[in-house]
Amino acid sequence: MAGLTPELEKERIRIEKTAKGYGLDFFETVFEIITYDQMNQFAARGGFPVRYPHWRFGMEYEQLSKSYEYGLAKIYEMVINTDPCYAYLMEGNMVVDQKLVMAHVYGHCDFFKNNQWFSKTNRKMMDVMANNASKVRGLMDKYGIDEVENFIDICLSLENLIDRYRPYVPAKSARPEKDNRNNPGNKLRVDREYMEGYINPPEFIEQQRLRAQEDEAKLAKFPPNPEKDILLFLMYYAPLKPWQQEVLAMIREEAYYFAPQGMTKIMNEGWASYWHSKMMTMDIATSAEIIDYADHHSGTMAMSPTGFNPYKVGIELFRDIEERWDKGQFGKEWNECDDIKAKLAWDKKLGLGRKKIFEIRRDYNDVTFIDEFLTEEFCVKNRMFVYKFNPRTGHYEIETRNFSSIKKQLLFHLTNFGQPSIQIEDANFENRGELLMSHNHEGVDMQPNYMEETLKNVFKIWQRPVSLLTVMDGERHVYSFNGKDYKDTPLSELPK
Repeated sequence: MAGLTPELEKERIRIEKTAKGYGLDFFETVFEIITYDQMNQFAARGGFPVRYPHWRFGMEYEQLSKSYEYGLAKIYEMVINTDPCYAYLMEGNMVVDQKLVMAHVYGHCDFFKNNQWFSKTNRKMMDVMANNASKVRGLMDKYGIDEVENFIDICLSLENLIDRYRPYVPAKSARPEKDNRNNPGNKLRVDREYMEGYINPPEFIEQQRLRAQEDEAKLAKFPPNPEKDILLFLMYYAPLKPWQQEVLAMIREEAYYFAPQGMTKIMNEGWASYWHSKMMTMDIATSAEIIDYADHHSGTMAMSPTGFNPYKVGIELFRDIEERWDKGQFGKEWNECDDIKAKLAWDKKLGLGRKKIFEIRRDYNDVTFIDEFLTEEFCVKNRMFVYKFNPRTGHYEIETRNFSSIKKQLLFHLTNFGQPSIQIEDANFENRGELLMSHNHEGVDMQPNYMEETLKNVFKIWQRPVSLLTVMDGERHVYSFNGKDYKDTPLSELPK
């Protein structure tokens, strides 16, 4: 790694000043120039120079290296959500590309610092990753490479079993349960004996008794409420060795660090692309560079009819919002207007667009962003339709132009990253210490092979039979694994 050349450092200072002039607010950003091989290594490790040793990173490095060598893919930039932010430029890129990347990076850094969904991330993750690497190497020296690596394999296969919204919910304070042994039936206090029948009538006493029974039954169930953070539950209650618990905690911490990046992929890339486009065309690129910039920018923004490019969707939606709020194309009056000509000419010259997109950058994630601001007009303009392969013609063709169907499908793939939502229902299922999980079925069945392997890996950690309740082919099933046999039982065939 090397620092910026004098020429690039001069451009960096100018770009930073330009970005701040537009109102961007970011942590200190440190740029390093690295080779394409180093870029592939860092990308394979999730953007970090140092990660714990594991074969997965080597596999991803090989894939990235082959893609670069065969001209299938090229990584222009990489930036890490830390304080200060670290960003990497690839050695040998054209100067106009380096300027574009620096402008893009400052957009990312502004988003990292100000978007609320990144507010709970550890800004010192560079140090944490290095510490985790040292920790795992120490465990491998003590317990053996194979044993530690095999356990990491299991943990990584379950790393998505977290509650991505947990960090944003205030922790509930532990409150001691009331002791009602001296107050059978939860009677209200009565100072006058003759008032007993009025204050504590028999029907009230019976109601309180039933409520107490329900509360006791709830407390007897473990956990008392469904638990979505399965990794946390296993970390505390599975029969793990101390070093295994330490590794599982490490994998869980890293999963929560990367979660906001998945939750805001469209917005984050759209925001950074919006600002690099604005700054390059208005302030940074010279007349000799503008054609090269346009060529490279258009390549990044290209989106095939059957594909989905978060860069393209994000930047166009931010531009659309800015234009709508500048012209006043929002609110009750706009929504109730049925005159197409009036809508085409609608311009109240409010100039609220820039303020609105900064507000959105602060508060929204991809799901809320798409849900609130994706419009039918935007989909038609950008040809965002649902496509399906026609075996007769051998081409992908438009299946539907229905806006509600398009939006519903897009939101489905964005919610929970398109992965199934699983939660623990009972860790003492049928009073045998077995683990019962449930799948929140949203119209799409789970992949049987993925489900089977996941249950087997949960069993390796829980070390007792595990079961999953889900819907398959329209019927409720219970899938279970006891360490030897994998069973599929329709719920209707189970004893009541």
